[in-house]
Amino acid sequence: MGTKILVVDDDVNICDLLRLYFENEGYEVKTANDGVEGISYFKIYEPDLVLLDIMLPKKDGWQVCREIREISSKPVIMITAKGEVFDKVLGLELGADDFVVKPFDMKELSARVKAVLRRYSAHDCTSDEEVIKFDNIEISLQKYELKLKGKAVDIPPKELELLYFLASNFNRVFTRDQLLDKVWGFDYLGDSRTVDVHVKRLREKLEGVSDKWTLKTVWGVGYKFEVFQ
Repeated sequence: MGTKILVVDDDVNICDLLRLYFENEGYEVKTANDGVEGISYFKIYEPDLVLLDIMLPKKDGWQVCREIREISSKPVIMITAKGEVFDKVLGLELGADDFVVKPFDMKELSARVKAVLRRYSAHDCTSDEEVIKFDNIEISLQKYELKLKGKAVDIPPKELELLYFLASNFNRVFTRDQLLDKVWGFDYLGDSRTVDVHVKRLREKLEGVSDKWTLKTVWGVGYKFEVFQ
């Protein structure tokens, strides 16, 4: 069975265009035209990736993304006419894996789909035993689970992936652009402040957990997960 894509967009012409294009590339494609139908199709169809518009009737793309993330870590690429940095940051914070602005080039969209699927496949094949542990913290990428002082903590997928990457490369400094490339997996065309937002939220969760490590800002360079010797 081929890779399955769910397209959720209220524009029937765009749905047909995406369906024909990706079917020609060997994917199986289903389409939905509102947010409620999108959630229903996601549960029934169990797609490998979702192409999700923001401006949808009944439930908007933000809510659809939230509900998908409550039940699945499958990749979501948001497609919208909105191009403001705020929309991109919000989409990424809600757990979207990429963000494409209309009008888009089909070849670029196809390349982004393939990149996101490759990255998800690599994560999905991670062993259950691959858990990073430091004092009072455990990070499992396979289970998408963060434990602080032995208790599971709710955390959006991208925050967890960022924390996992930094902790697995502890004491190594990464620039914002490097983190966007390594964690988001594409050449981000917008504002790198999305990394700052994610780090800020991680710090709020990690405050007071341990004095043996910290999420540190290296001024003028970027960030690192510092473990004290």
